[in-house]
Amino acid sequence: MRARKSRFAALASLLLTGAPLLLQSAEGAVPDPTYAEEIRVWREKRLERLKADTGYLALAGLYWLDEGEHTFGSDPSNRIVFPASAPPKAGVFVRQGATTTVRCLPGTALRYEGKPVQEMTLVSDAQGKPMVLELGDLTFSLIARGDRFAIRLRDKQSPIRKNFRGIESFPIDTSYRVMARFEPYEPAKKILIASVVGTVDTMLSPGALVFTLNGQECRMDPVWEGPDDDSLWLIFSDATSGAETYGDGRFLYTDLPQEGKVTVDFNKAYNPPCAFSPYTTCPLPPQQNELPVPVRAGEKTYEDHASP
Repeated sequence: MRARKSRFAALASLLLTGAPLLLQSAEGAVPDPTYAEEIRVWREKRLERLKADTGYLALAGLYWLDEGEHTFGSDPSNRIVFPASAPPKAGVFVRQGATTTVRCLPGTALRYEGKPVQEMTLVSDAQGKPMVLELGDLTFSLIARGDRFAIRLRDKQSPIRKNFRGIESFPIDTSYRVMARFEPYEPAKKILIASVVGTVDTMLSPGALVFTLNGQECRMDPVWEGPDDDSLWLIFSDATSGAETYGDGRFLYTDLPQEGKVTVDFNKAYNPPCAFSPYTTCPLPPQQNELPVPVRAGEKTYEDHASP
């Protein structure tokens, strides 16, 4: 905690320059070829990550764990029913407080880092990189959301992944690439972030971003995810949310402030995982990040994902 506080203090100190607010780009709406290529490459890499074996399109299940034993496998009699490619009776998850173990039944070819597993205590994403176990085309890991724990399952043959048809985006428009003034909070401000699964997390915002968009001054609180993070994360909605864009908002990352300023490029605004899959735990925009202006830039709404 001390390291995080000192990092925020250093960040705030660095940016106390009193720089004036810079308004939206004077480049006009039409991008130059270099910038257009930058956005094209960004979108291409975004799709590659989304469609990867470890991407959100491969999600095939989210199973919340109560205390005690949870049998899993493809047979409907299990407490946790995996896709048909899994053995009918594959094994048991056992949760005891904050500890969750997995135990295989005979004939289940479960592996971790290529090695067979009979029984193992799982490490969740709250403890760093989660342990990912393999069962044929299926992979699963333990996630923690507050005091709740769940098994997150991915399937290389997921219908959501197979049916994916790409994402429609607004035309590139440089008027949505704005320069914001960074107003540091001292100390960093704690903000409550609700999620689509009903949890509420406390995250830290190092300062506000203030900018002008469509002739109106806007203000948002980005969050900073930790001392090793080299970016700010914006969870926001706008006047297009629920119509032209995804109803529960969009995400956007920026670089850390330089000399009291941050470039906010809404052409890189993208849909959260919950826009594609029901097996997610997406955060929702805090009230102060609900922009009153339409942001017709970045990704549009996606309505083609398969139902669970």
